[in-house]
Amino acid sequence: MEESSLIDLSSCCQGCGACCGYSANWPRFSIESDEELAAIPETLVNERQSGMRCEGDRCSALDGEIGKSTACGIYQVRPEVCRTCMPGDAECAMARRKFGLPVIEAA
Repeated sequence: MEESSLIDLSSCCQGCGACCGYSANWPRFSIESDEELAAIPETLVNERQSGMRCEGDRCSALDGEIGKSTACGIYQVRPEVCRTCMPGDAECAMARRKFGLPVIEAA
């Protein structure tokens, strides 16, 4: 890989956000404890209490414009599925393709 095509994985999520807009079923709850779930603002939890509330496919906690500049409004208490999605993994690549963003490769 050419040096000019290398992407700084430590900050690429803030210029992307594709995983947070991939699917209304993506930001789901799985192994979070009751305490962890209680830390997520109730207004951001879906009606079934099974995941994050979404506007279309976009998580309601996502701030900014996908592919340009984004941030998670609840980064410190985000669900486990959000914590495990890593830059360059299969889920990241799938989400980036949906938005026509270049797929990144993990080191």
